[in-house]
Amino acid sequence: MSDTVSLGKKVPDFTLPATGDQDIALSDFKGKNVVLYFYPRDSTPGCTREGQAFGDNHAKFKRQNTVVLGISRDSIKSHENFKAKQEFPFDLLSDKEETVCNLFDVIKMKNMYGKKVRGIERSTFLIDDKGKLRQEWRKVKVNGHAEEVLAAVKQLN
Repeated sequence: MSDTVSLGKKVPDFTLPATGDQDIALSDFKGKNVVLYFYPRDSTPGCTREGQAFGDNHAKFKRQNTVVLGISRDSIKSHENFKAKQEFPFDLLSDKEETVCNLFDVIKMKNMYGKKVRGIERSTFLIDDKGKLRQEWRKVKVNGHAEEVLAAVKQLN
């Protein structure tokens, strides 16, 4: 088995600490579609806009039998503050060890103000109700992205 996910293949189960003082496993959502969106950092402008867009469309995702989960390397405390401040209706998962980030191959070298830094490349993955990876978006641009993901979810049913 390869170390990263691939389209059309079942995504290996994983468990991460999440907001609401819980651990969330991918297997908790058997029978539902799952949107995993990886983002660089809590409370930054792009990440805030992306989270708000997924939040604004949350009811529509729910109607499509779809769970939205945000993942970054930030701490649970940081996640709780971000989620509360933005009133996100979905959970945020903390991947400090980068295990799930590595599984989805989203850690990249990026240029930040002329310096090379390792960080999360904004990416979204759509997993169907049978646990298979159906679509992936890499190097995501925030504007219109949540709507694009929602359109892809509707194609699944």
